[in-house]
Amino acid sequence: MGAPSDTIAAVATAQGRAGIGVVRVSGKNLQPLAAGLTGKALPPRVATRASFRDADGRPIDDGIALFFPAPGSYTGEDVVELQGHGGPVVLQMLLRRCLELGARLAEPGEFTRRAFLNDKLDLAQAESVADVIEAATEAAARCALRSLRGEFSAVIGNLATQLVDLRALVEATLDFPEEEIDALDRKEVAGRLEKLSREVALALERSRRGSVLRSGLQVVLAGQPNVGKSSLLNRLAGEDLAIVTEIPGTTRDALRQTIQIEGVPMNIIDTAGLRDTTDRVEAIGVARAWEAIGNADILLLVVDARSGLASADHAISGRVPEKLQRVIVFNKADLAGTPPRTEKTADGWQIHLSAKTGEGIDLLRRALLSLAGWQSADEDVFMARERHLSALQRTAETLERAGTELARSELLAEELRLAQRELGTITGEFSADELLGEIFARFCIGK
Repeated sequence: MGAPSDTIAAVATAQGRAGIGVVRVSGKNLQPLAAGLTGKALPPRVATRASFRDADGRPIDDGIALFFPAPGSYTGEDVVELQGHGGPVVLQMLLRRCLELGARLAEPGEFTRRAFLNDKLDLAQAESVADVIEAATEAAARCALRSLRGEFSAVIGNLATQLVDLRALVEATLDFPEEEIDALDRKEVAGRLEKLSREVALALERSRRGSVLRSGLQVVLAGQPNVGKSSLLNRLAGEDLAIVTEIPGTTRDALRQTIQIEGVPMNIIDTAGLRDTTDRVEAIGVARAWEAIGNADILLLVVDARSGLASADHAISGRVPEKLQRVIVFNKADLAGTPPRTEKTADGWQIHLSAKTGEGIDLLRRALLSLAGWQSADEDVFMARERHLSALQRTAETLERAGTELARSELLAEELRLAQRELGTITGEFSADELLGEIFARFCIGK
């Protein structure tokens, strides 16, 4: 990114035509730029009707100009927002005039990056800005908004405070040995460490559940040909997406559809029937089916309820990665004359249903939510990213190692220091420039 002292500008609204479009500018001492655009000084935080003009004084557009002086703005710098008509040509003309007046085009996420660098947001809050924008469900939007308001950061901050207090207690034995503080209450340290470990584990669990709202679960439908996988996809999606016939091998390629179950996104993938075939096109579909299974979170192994689990089904199950959660779906229960029901065995879930009539589909939906670890759409979870989960996991592992070093204060203190550093990477207290660049490069321009 360019120098932090640069004035930056960008169109802040989505591409295309709309009733209103916004150009945003951020930098130091923006009143001269605002005067060059509007011909007058802008009062702070007042919507001012203005005619936006080019270098020759010709009108570009009529609209509203807003001036937010530093530090009371989104970025912590002077910010000018120009609200005009939402035509692409008009907005580009307005943006070009800002560049003529000394601004440069903002890079993706640069406005939010400046908000982070100017202590308007911590790193977890900054990331939640993108999560609010990209939320695919209402539950995801509410969860992201809680993180934006600082709830996740507050939990991390509380854990960090406990770590600092514990470090102070432990390191006193190292800094002041002559005061005989070496009679450290090991029981108290062990108790605090145990409590802290429990709270980190709870934060990790809440974060794992919330992370499902960001990316959704990859759910693959697999099984032999003609067992009703496509019918099940259509039933879950609520529309006829896949062609359904009695001819085995109708589905040749993977079909994908995202659905919502109580606000949790599920990416459902219907695959070609798994069997040995000499048909070159079908063989490609089978290979892609196995690839989808390898990348899945949950496998729905669909079998015909009339014949039950056959040797071919056991062979399919045997090739599935052990870590993959699986559900055996006994489809066509209506033809088998068996009622819809759920059975939970040592090998996983077994659900009897009919994709054709819809009986038992709710049982499958509830099983998917259970496998996702989701309990309620109103549950207090965090919209966590993979890096947050990794940092919390490393914190938990570091605290576990610390518990084995209670008799050696030097090693105990070092493990606690490492744990605090891991927590600090979540909110940005400890962050490499490379990490910041990677995070903000994924933002949209203008945010």
